[in-house]
Parts: sequence; C-alpha cells; structure tokens
Amino acid sequence: MAGSGFTRAVSGVVRTAVLALAVFAGTVAIGHLTTTGTDTETPAPVSEPAVSPPTPVAADSTTVLSASEQAVIALFERVSPSVVQIISESGGNAFLGTTSVATGTGFIWDEAGHIVTNNHVVADGDMFTVRLASGAVLGAELVGTAPNYDLAVLALKNETELPPPIPLGSSEGLQVGQTALAIGSPFGLDQSLTTGIISALHRRLPTETGREISDVIQTDAAINPGNSGGPLLDSSGRIVGVNSAIFSPSGANAGIGFAIPAAIVQRVVPELIENGHYPTPGIGIVPADDTIATRLGVEGVVVSQIYSGSPAADAGLRGINFQRGTVGDIIVEVNGERVQRLADLTDALESVGIGESVELGVLRSGQIATLDIDVVDIGNIDGV
Repeated sequence: MAGSGFTRAVSGVVRTAVLALAVFAGTVAIGHLTTTGTDTETPAPVSEPAVSPPTPVAADSTTVLSASEQAVIALFERVSPSVVQIISESGGNAFLGTTSVATGTGFIWDEAGHIVTNNHVVADGDMFTVRLASGAVLGAELVGTAPNYDLAVLALKNETELPPPIPLGSSEGLQVGQTALAIGSPFGLDQSLTTGIISALHRRLPTETGREISDVIQTDAAINPGNSGGPLLDSSGRIVGVNSAIFSPSGANAGIGFAIPAAIVQRVVPELIENGHYPTPGIGIVPADDTIATRLGVEGVVVSQIYSGSPAADAGLRGINFQRGTVGDIIVEVNGERVQRLADLTDALESVGIGESVELGVLRSGQIATLDIDVVDIGNIDGV
C-alpha cells in the first residue's frame, strides 16, 4: 500500500511537471510566433520569472523550550538510565527456531542489582537477559514471582556499575488529572518516553491466575506491548506504578493503560527478594467464573472445587458436583460483609490476613449456613 501510494504521488508530480513545461514551452512558442508572424512587427520581450528572495535565518536559531518541556527533559535524562529492557527466552532449540522470545521493560530497584518487572514478562522464560540504557547486555536470574499481582524480580548475574535505583513514590495521594510519564521498550524500542495524565483510579485488573488486582491506576500515557514492567512516574520522577496492561481491541495503544500501584509494589517486592514468593491469603477453593453466579441469578462466589487438606476442606465447604451437575456452596458473606463477586472475597481475605480466621456465610440448598475458616497462604497448599 505504501509503495502504490508513493507511485501515485510521484506520477502526479511528473504529470504536473510535464504540464507546466508544456505551458511554459507553449508560451514561448506563442510569443515567438507572434513576434515572427510578420516582418513588420518587433519581437515582444520575454519576461524573466520572478525569483523569491531566500527566507532569512533568524539571528538566534536555538529552539526556545518552555519550563515544562525543560522539566520533562531533565526528568528523562535523570531517570531513563535506570530503566532496562528485558529479554525472556523459553526452552526450545534456537537452531531449529523453536525458542520463544518475549521482551518487556524493568527498572533498577536497589544497588544490589535487583530488577522489577511484570510476572507475565518472565512467566514462560527460563533464560533472561537485561539490556541497560548504556547498551551493556547482562545475564539475569529469576528471584521470585507474584502472579496474583503480576510482579516479578530478577537479579543481575554480572557485577557492574549500575545507575541509581528510581525513587519509589506513593500511589495513595494520586489525583485524576495529574501528570503521568511512562518509560519503556514498546515494540522493542527501548528508552521510549510517553506522557499523559492519571485518567482514573481504583480500577480492577484481572490476572492470569483469575484473581484481580485492586486500586489499579489508569493512564492515557501511551502504553504498548513491550512497556510491561516499566515505571509509571509522577512529575517528580518517582515511581507511582508499574505498567502492566492495556485495554485495546487492536492490541496497540488506545489511550487506556493500567499500572499496578506503588503501594502494592512496595509491599510485594521486598517479600519476593527475601523469600522468592509473596504469601497469598486464601482458604483453598477454586472459584467458578463470576458469570456462573449471574446465570444462576445469585450474587456471590460459586465454589467450584475444594483443595484437599485446605481449610475449606476441613470446614466442610462443598464444591460443584460435576457428575450430578449440581451446585454446592455459594459464598455470600465474609464476617458479615456482603460478597458479590470474587474480588470482594479476595479483598476481604487480604484485609484479614494469613493466620486469622473468617466467618463465611454460604448459600447451601437455599439456606444460609455459617462456617468458620482459617486464612492461610494458599501457596503452601499442595496442588495450588
């Protein structure tokens, strides 16, 4: 398409040039015929085409930048060296072309060489490479992942002098309309800066595990594939979120991007560095999709399956009987608070915390039953 358009444009220019030449030649010919049509007429003078004087160059051609432009430029120069590109390779055979490669963004977390990124950037990889803004390429190893929060931490294998960590800001006081800046590697184009605003707060973002991240930041700063794991910054250059996803029918930026808030990052990342995983409060159930409850005409979390040896199993919670095609328990309350969907249940369990217990109200055979269940780290339950 680009080639045909270019050809049509060139053809049009050629036709225009030919027509102009013909007109100019015709003018000369007509003048010549006029002046030489009879022996008694004197030739008419041929006028020279007017020539426009060259546009004068300003005495001072230096671009004058506004204060806001200078501030953005200074921010980028200060922060961008600490933003890295991540290449994640998985299995296969490079010679046979069966190796899968994914790229994303990360940023330097501390002076020990830890790199923060998204879980989905590294989830399928078993070999990781980090490219610094300087062009240096370093090997890295996976330290820990938190799939329920789409966060992961890598550690550089090679000792090298690193740029300073990016300061972590607060996501608690963010306001819709304030400036937001994203630095990353969209489509593999590293060290790309986009700017916009915080366009909404308190969004929910589904993860690959089926859980939802709460209090997610929405921004219209252009976020594209490859930006995942990069920092979302405020106007002071502090991290207020980690870019994670976009909402786009086409797969490219549509002005709606999402970032995991700094409050969650601050809570999860140190735990990943220390223990390799982040404890996930739960009771040991596999919830059915929220649409199942909608089809049943009820509000709550339909229990699909129960993990053996879990608190849910010990409390006698009942899942779906797939042989008979009957529904078991539907969780409708936690500690007296209404549960309308899975996000309400996970939020309540996180609020209570691991090691505590909750009182569940479950709809069972048309009646409300009350069960006391312990909250545990579901990462320690076999099969989860």
